[in-house]
Amino acid sequence: MTPRVLVVGSGGREHALVRALARSPQRPELFCAPGNAGIAHDARLRAQGDLEAIDLVVVGPEVPLVDGLADDLRARGVACFGPSAAAARLEGSKAFAKEVMRAAGVPTAAHRSVETVSDGLAAIASYPAVIKSDGLAAGKGVVIAADEAEARAALEAMLVARRFGEHPVVIEEHLAGAEVSLLALCDGERAVALAPARDYKRIGEDDTGPNTGGMGAFSPLDDFDDARIAELVRTVHQPVVDELARRGTPFHGVLYAGLMLTEDGMRVLEFNVRFGDPETQAVLPRLRSDLLDLLARCTRPGGLGGVGLEWDPRTAVTVVLASRGYPESSSSGDVISGLDRVPEGIEVTHAGTATREGAVVTAGGRVLNVTALAADRAAARAAAYAAADMIEFDGAQLRRDVAAT
Repeated sequence: MTPRVLVVGSGGREHALVRALARSPQRPELFCAPGNAGIAHDARLRAQGDLEAIDLVVVGPEVPLVDGLADDLRARGVACFGPSAAAARLEGSKAFAKEVMRAAGVPTAAHRSVETVSDGLAAIASYPAVIKSDGLAAGKGVVIAADEAEARAALEAMLVARRFGEHPVVIEEHLAGAEVSLLALCDGERAVALAPARDYKRIGEDDTGPNTGGMGAFSPLDDFDDARIAELVRTVHQPVVDELARRGTPFHGVLYAGLMLTEDGMRVLEFNVRFGDPETQAVLPRLRSDLLDLLARCTRPGGLGGVGLEWDPRTAVTVVLASRGYPESSSSGDVISGLDRVPEGIEVTHAGTATREGAVVTAGGRVLNVTALAADRAAARAAAYAAADMIEFDGAQLRRDVAAT
């Protein structure tokens, strides 16, 4: 019987998931809710509540997971790849994630949760300091304050103006080093690592300007062999999976660990409870194993027992094209041209796109992702940028240093 799979979401991550699921030898029938202009070519779009004859739901974004979509689906007897609301608090509350890490013995930055501007300033021991909204903020709720003036402005935006909602703020020590994104598939009992990636969060070259949802990524990393990846899973992911199982809230889904490799060792910056964006666009094109089989296994206890993953040895580089004004704002309705000029073998996944009078137009901040695979990072990077430069829309912006270092 042909499996029927519904992917929830409308961004580049969801398009990458749809593309990877389409490569399954099981030849699934794919649906997406609500999708976008690009996803519409690879899956049938439908309303999120339409679950007729769906065998598996794959939830892409964090908001519906934190809001309990996986719980609702399971209560209706529908298999769902994604954690319960209780387990999704790892991303929904940074203070909760810190508490779980403490209980599980996972190394992280020194921190303190505050609810007033004065307490926040008092909690900062030195600058630069990291100031994070405790709740969901679409990747934009982190400020690295260089001095007291910047810290006060960030605290007032989060605690007085409530830019990201009614949430406390977590003050963290600033960590220096190389960042790594390591995602692991989890079945409630065990964690199996995907390939590591590195993403580029700020809008400008050399990591300047405000944080974004991500402006590019590449995978794999030169200095991460299987032994090092396995050690990170033993140190980070598995203890958290064990702790949540101990609490009666087993984690079924993908656990994303944002790591900082400091001079004093590895520290966890944050956890996400879904596939990263844009890391997914760089990781999944390299996956040779059956993604559908893996995601289905994660929905049941012990489903990943004995699983080993196969990877394309080539490097993938993903470059994000964003609209005018991003990340502070976005431009919609700008006609996109050049998609037909992108050469075969380059994967273009849509993020913020729509159709208007037969044309593909912008419909959000991050608009498109361009991913190239090649024998080494330099070649993949050159191919990705060459393809990205073939695509045009008014106000398009991109970073020029993705995968340069």
